[in-house]
Amino acid sequence: MSLTSWSEQLSDALGLELEVDIDPILDLARDAAHQIERPAAPLTTFLVGYAAAMRGGSNDDIADCIDIATELATQKD
Repeated sequence: MSLTSWSEQLSDALGLELEVDIDPILDLARDAAHQIERPAAPLTTFLVGYAAAMRGGSNDDIADCIDIATELATQKD
């Protein structure tokens, strides 16, 4: 099964009416895994999704939360 198909199937099963832009989410997961540690990837994407939903869940909300998390994850100490 392709990632796009999985995303669509899971969204339907969860009752979400959302077209997912997969690449920014994967980029964020990669940055979190490489800059923090591997388990940060699923935790970060979960928290970003939750925060975006709390803001209203629009595509702009999702993008803003991804930007915030990416900036934080890629900050140099």
